[in-house]
Amino acid sequence: MNEELVGKALAPFKDKVVIATKFGFNIVDGKMSSVNSHPHHIRKVAEASLKRLQVDCIDLFYQHRVDPSVPIEEVAGTVGELIKEGKVKYFGLSEAGVNTIRRAHAVQAVTALQSEYSLWTRTPEEEIIPTLEELGIGFVPFSPLGKGFLAGKIDDKASFAEGDIRNVLPRYTEEARKANQGLIDLLNTIAVKKNATPAQIAIAWLLAQKPWIVPIPTDNGRLKGN
Repeated sequence: MNEELVGKALAPFKDKVVIATKFGFNIVDGKMSSVNSHPHHIRKVAEASLKRLQVDCIDLFYQHRVDPSVPIEEVAGTVGELIKEGKVKYFGLSEAGVNTIRRAHAVQAVTALQSEYSLWTRTPEEEIIPTLEELGIGFVPFSPLGKGFLAGKIDDKASFAEGDIRNVLPRYTEEARKANQGLIDLLNTIAVKKNATPAQIAIAWLLAQKPWIVPIPTDNGRLKGN
């Protein structure tokens, strides 16, 4: 459904935008269930996405999650075939580790990696970012605002809607939010000096790390009552 909406909205601008979409999950009743990156499934998803997006070629085709039952070399090879056929331009990975990235890149060049990275999530700096820089792979961080926390809108009294993933993540417990309030206070101080919002400062920090980092400027989840 989302791809159909995107396809209709961008139809007049297809030559002016880059469209990325993903494969790698079985969809049951409109919801993602188990991972599935078998070659026949990748091809099936590609054909369906081309139709829904109303394009002749998918600009960036991400594997949504690593499938432990399918060697990454087989996944990369299948996307490589789609690239040769003109149905896909570039290959991307999501939440893949260094070893997986290297193995995939050896078969088919990986153009972009999508993983969480923010002032609040710094683990990619240890191995992921150096590897991407070495291999010439772009980085597309999701949750650049820490799922809303870095925007300064969530304090220890906030509550989340039913089904919101933040209800089960340890860093979003009332105690953790209270303990991390100091980071928000610092962001607020900098934001006031720069005549900006805490969210703008958090995203500016990301953009300043590397010229090939392009964050997704939205965060999933909503507060109860929003």
